[in-house]
Amino acid sequence: MGKIISYFFISLDGVVESPDKWHFPYWNDEMGGAVEAGMQQAAGLLMGRKLYEEWSAYWTSPEADQEIAGFFNDRPKYVVSNTLEKADWANTTIVPRDAAAVRALKEEVSGNLQLSGSATTVRWLLANGLLDELSLLVHPIAVGSGQRLFEDTPTYPLKLVKSEIFQTGVLNLSYIPEDIGSH
Repeated sequence: MGKIISYFFISLDGVVESPDKWHFPYWNDEMGGAVEAGMQQAAGLLMGRKLYEEWSAYWTSPEADQEIAGFFNDRPKYVVSNTLEKADWANTTIVPRDAAAVRALKEEVSGNLQLSGSATTVRWLLANGLLDELSLLVHPIAVGSGQRLFEDTPTYPLKLVKSEIFQTGVLNLSYIPEDIGSH
């Protein structure tokens, strides 16, 4: 049975939108190693429709770093959506935004499904007891505006299972839902 693990670059004030505008000054070998470790464990990629549309355009373009693009283009991809009608990006499957369908996907996949970005999808997965781990690279910056990871959501008790401090002050944190055993 597969696990769904979500990864985010996040500011101290909870913003996950447009990390390309505030994240790069904190990038170093430690962070690169953490990101690479997550990528190496990914049996497939899970995403919402908006992220699929952004990434399918970018990672298949000549502007994309071709070494990293190979990772994204070659991996199986699963788009959780009830509105996407066609997925042209290689190795992409559309999965209905239905808890039973995502649960069935988790049962058939061997390994981790990596979800990077897609805050709306992460909130939906948490609400439906489908997220196994939330991995955050918390940057020591308050961005002020932008989409936050948790906006207008119920309370979700989480248990810290891993913590590490990078030399840049970035916190590498991993959480699991408190009631993970009941899912």
